[in-house]
Amino acid sequence: MRLRQLFVIGLALSLLGIGVPAWSQDDPRSCNDLMADGTPSYVVCRWMATPEEAADIARFWLANDGQHLKEAQPIDPILINCTEPGNECPTDPPGEGDGDGRLHDVGEPDTEGGEDGGTPECATGEQCYVTPDGLTRTQVSDAEKGTAGQAVKTAAAAGMRVWVDSELADDWKAGKLSEAAKKLAAVAMQPGVVGVRFTRQLGVGQTFQNADEMDKFVAETTAELRRLAPGRKLAAHTVVPVFGCGADDACKAAVTAKYPLLDPDRIGAWLAKGHLDQLALDSGHLATSYASWKIDAAQAQRNQWIQVRARAWDAYAQIAAEDAGFAAPGAPQLTTEQATKAITDRIATPLQNDAAETVVLWSRWQNDQGQVSRLYGEKWAANTAWDQLKKLTEIRPRLATVYDPTKPEVDAPTDLKALSEVFGQVYVHTP
Repeated sequence: MRLRQLFVIGLALSLLGIGVPAWSQDDPRSCNDLMADGTPSYVVCRWMATPEEAADIARFWLANDGQHLKEAQPIDPILINCTEPGNECPTDPPGEGDGDGRLHDVGEPDTEGGEDGGTPECATGEQCYVTPDGLTRTQVSDAEKGTAGQAVKTAAAAGMRVWVDSELADDWKAGKLSEAAKKLAAVAMQPGVVGVRFTRQLGVGQTFQNADEMDKFVAETTAELRRLAPGRKLAAHTVVPVFGCGADDACKAAVTAKYPLLDPDRIGAWLAKGHLDQLALDSGHLATSYASWKIDAAQAQRNQWIQVRARAWDAYAQIAAEDAGFAAPGAPQLTTEQATKAITDRIATPLQNDAAETVVLWSRWQNDQGQVSRLYGEKWAANTAWDQLKKLTEIRPRLATVYDPTKPEVDAPTDLKALSEVFGQVYVHTP
């Protein structure tokens, strides 16, 4: 099953990355011209599939209601004859060596009782509870009964990988980090939660006076959360506008002056120091922010992911692409062809650029005027875009969304069940 998924994903998205060195700028598949001046000579870029080719591939697999995906068969397994000279095979009976000697499907635990979020058994047979440093069992129990705690439980039961999502920058600024972090950690310690996202749009706006203050917030907040919620991954969301400029020096100078806190070297240091396990980069600005330099959305997106790859950020943490632009006021009014193109641009492209491992799509959000934008039909009415998204079963684990249980479309059980048909992960907003 895993081999089949890798095979189909590879064909469907035609993964794009740094491959065979493109020594010549005349090579039609070279993208070295997109690298910034001063890039080390050993960092080279080569298209494995052009954007046009990738779009054709996506259409092939999505056409005719995904018929080609349904017809895809697992490739033949690799077999080893243990009787041939030179071949060594395990001799331990199942259960006594590594694993249990069986091939497990995606999502199935490798050993009995090893499900994510399960409660461990003590040596005497009773269920154990390990109290995190600074949290009481009562605090965790009370959090489970709250709106966010119940949404976490519902999402986990629907088979989704759950993160809790909140904003701690204002609390840190007000000197109330400890109190706010405890409240968030209590929700994060619920069964089924894998991590905590503690900030959005980090470095944008007027929250921090300077970069050193922002660094201090990241360091102190992550240290506090690792103490209060041991074993949970930590994530942050930000934007690096200079990445969209590519090699355009005028663009880089202007964008750097406008966003002085969003220095990629500083953000990279958070990853290198181990502060973050996941970093989500916003993609919403890529469509319009670079028009002055004649850089369109596709070029800006390509520039961004080339820079992420060149800096090897994915060696330190998981990188996600975040996009609220797929959702439309009211509901998307797209034809099947338009929906397929949007999927290619907003989902396939970030993944095929071989830098982002997850795509976070905002499925519902509300602006300051109260207008609601959705990725699906109002009250879950039939919608072409949503129907096309439901066909992406092979990459469902790589798709995530944000859900606020205090502002449901219908109610949390109905909403999360529907969202689980498209998304393998969910960020549950926790006030």
